[in-house]
Amino acid sequence: MGNTSSMLTQYDIEEVQDHCNHTFSQQEIVSLYQRFCQLDRSGGGFISADEFLSVPEFAVNPLSQRLLKMLYGLNFKEFVAFLSAFSSRATLQQKIEFIFKVYDSDCNGKVAFSDMLDVLRDLTGQFISEQQREVGFYHKFVSIFYFSYA
Repeated sequence: MGNTSSMLTQYDIEEVQDHCNHTFSQQEIVSLYQRFCQLDRSGGGFISADEFLSVPEFAVNPLSQRLLKMLYGLNFKEFVAFLSAFSSRATLQQKIEFIFKVYDSDCNGKVAFSDMLDVLRDLTGQFISEQQREVGFYHKFVSIFYFSYA
């Protein structure tokens, strides 16, 4: 499975299914493998940042640089596990863990106020000032927290 020129065996497919908690069917895994091989133009068994950025939908995503950090050096099995958070069969826990990793900018296992501001900065770019971003986020956060526990 490390060599992208080879075909997946039934064992490989089942191993990938187990690794991603069966969020993809066997046919979906075969399709994902074909797409992985298309993206892996170097044939090294990994998809580089440039290869990921060749996907237009990924390249224009404001969080693409953040996602690239998560994708760096993934082989096919890890690639499928990464994508499993987007599957309709993924559990809420899997989706939350994925989102947490996106927001945990410094990879310290915590999402701090600064991490949230980093994500907002990525999403809003130069459209709002840093002060507007901080004040707006703080007020929104306080109101959500207050109404959630009131």
